[in-house]
Amino acid sequence: MRILQFGRTGQVATAVQAAAGGTVEVIALSRADCDLQDPEAVRAAILAADCDLVLNTAAFTHVDPAEERPDEAFAVNAAAPGVMAAACAERDLPFVHLSTDAVFDGVTDRPYVETDAARPINVYGRSKLAGEQAVLVHPKAVVLRISWVFSRYGRNYVSFMLRLAREREVLKIVADQFGTPTDGEALAAFLIATAPRWAAAANGDPAFGLFHFANAGETSRFDFAKAAIDRDPLAKACLERTSQAAFAEPAPRPPRSPLDTGKLQKVFGFRPEPWRTAVERTADRLVADPAARA
Repeated sequence: MRILQFGRTGQVATAVQAAAGGTVEVIALSRADCDLQDPEAVRAAILAADCDLVLNTAAFTHVDPAEERPDEAFAVNAAAPGVMAAACAERDLPFVHLSTDAVFDGVTDRPYVETDAARPINVYGRSKLAGEQAVLVHPKAVVLRISWVFSRYGRNYVSFMLRLAREREVLKIVADQFGTPTDGEALAAFLIATAPRWAAAANGDPAFGLFHFANAGETSRFDFAKAAIDRDPLAKACLERTSQAAFAEPAPRPPRSPLDTGKLQKVFGFRPEPWRTAVERTADRLVADPAARA
């Protein structure tokens, strides 16, 4: 089993390579290997690859800078995945693409399901939604929406909060934004385990299409951070609740964007772990390895 992966050093990209072990060969391309803003380079990489599946873990994920650089955000998050999907269709290859909860406006009283209307409220979300639409034209495409991803790898919310809690006396953390954290290592394990099914599946298989992938339950940004910080005996910061409005960020965030994973569970038999269990395990590993905290 060989996977061509766009993205090599990002959080999920690294987790996928670690999860592959010796069972799956992952050919990971960095942006230096393939410029995602060069459609011909993207297409050529897929047409020339000896692989059974293409996975896109690369993205323009900087939410606030996207407001100032919309052309770049759309090039990487929408145009490039569209080219990937089209090239995969030429070769009849399955294509797996990662998206985000930011395609929703956050005005909801329940977790979002895949059939809910997507109404992004910032450039990042709009670019990712455009990417979904371009990708799903391919009958063998998979889009996995994920949210609040954390892991032992790279800079993420858990590693960042652990570092700040040792450096600062007070941490003001948003308490009025709610979502479902996603264990990046569980996501990577799922991708590797499911890759053979996607590679063998024919058009029309229910394994293709749009899915939500996240841990079980939902939480606030504040409780998400607290669950991690409470695992570090050397954390010194006093945590204070604050609001999204207090930060006055350039890009608005959906106030509540939990993801329902029922479809994923039904099709793949996947059972998500409670978010707190996964966060605590990841925090424990990061506390034990200070060099891993970004």
